Amino acid sequence: MPKDAAVEEFAGLVRALKARDGRSYEALGRRLSVSASTLHRYCSGATVPEEFAVVDRLALLCGADEEERRALEAAWTEADRARRRAASPAPTPVPAVSAAPESNPEPSAPEAPRARPRRGAPAPLLVAAAVALVVLALAATLLGRPTRTASAPAHASTAPGRTAAPLPFTWSIGSQLWEGGCGHTYLVDRAPRAVAPPPVAADSGAWAGTHGAVHGGEALVRITVQGRSPSDAVVLHALHVRVVDRAAPLPWNAYRMDNGCGGAVTPRHFAVDLDRPRPLARPVDGLDASGAEVRKIPAVSFPYKVTSSDPEELLVSARTAGCDCRWYLELEWSAGGRTGTVRITDGGKPFRTSGTRGRPAYVHDSAEGRWITDSDSGLTG
Repeated sequence: MPKDAAVEEFAGLVRALKARDGRSYEALGRRLSVSASTLHRYCSGATVPEEFAVVDRLALLCGADEEERRALEAAWTEADRARRRAASPAPTPVPAVSAAPESNPEPSAPEAPRARPRRGAPAPLLVAAAVALVVLALAATLLGRPTRTASAPAHASTAPGRTAAPLPFTWSIGSQLWEGGCGHTYLVDRAPRAVAPPPVAADSGAWAGTHGAVHGGEALVRITVQGRSPSDAVVLHALHVRVVDRAAPLPWNAYRMDNGCGGAVTPRHFAVDLDRPRPLARPVDGLDASGAEVRKIPAVSFPYKVTSSDPEELLVSARTAGCDCRWYLELEWSAGGRTGTVRITDGGKPFRTSGTRGRPAYVHDSAEGRWITDSDSGLTG
């Protein structure tokens, strides 16, 4: 299949879902916590979502059955592969190395004569004695100190859907989100000439990984929670923030992914101030300015119920100005007489956000194909 045919096939399925539902891009975007322009790019094939979760949620909202959702996931998988192939740099050809002319090896020195074993003890007895000495030494070492047993940490990260006792729900995250799908700042320990141009939002994870980038000033994390049963609801009780390390802000350059963008919809979210001694996840209402009147989007209020047919997305905005913070989230839940807390991490590692105050800031000049400072771009007065 050609590189772009998979993307077009996936986009066609998304367009069909949207047409079947009949709601506007703005209305569906509100339910999905994405902007209308982002949803339009999915439908046109201009962008492939980095994760299937948002597409699966769209399918549920539009009434897709299980077979349609499986077909949609298969199409997204192929489109995502095509996107990654297109984003991957071409391999640099390795210059051929000519074989060096064979040289005549110098004659080696004659092997020294081996010493004859002294008579008096047969060789097998000597070997047995040596083995016995090794065994005694190992035994003394093991008995002289306690044996270490590897144990999991008290709050080990729980992979989605993979626990000793299966969770009654699944969860997934998106940790490389941009505000409005177009605005974000990364801190990178590289000079501007060594930094690639900003990617599209769907490829932000690969770009950040290649450059060792850290979220600058704000990190947006989307948590998608979906029950396993259509009738037995899972109750989400609270979302906690745990900061595991604080250090001085990174002395790196700040690179802005755009010159500023805005959207008609501000999604509801949880605001986290990482600079506070004990940060809290504070629910904040969203705003919809796509119509004639500005409409409030009520914040998620705990407790909250989810099922397989009614999932929920929790958007967390974690900000800092004065630290290089490493942190994770804990989600309290209950279902069918069971209770628990699941740790939400970034692939098993804490999320990381660092302040940008006082750091050199750059934006990309697409006309000249290079990074320039804010003052050169005219963004600062």
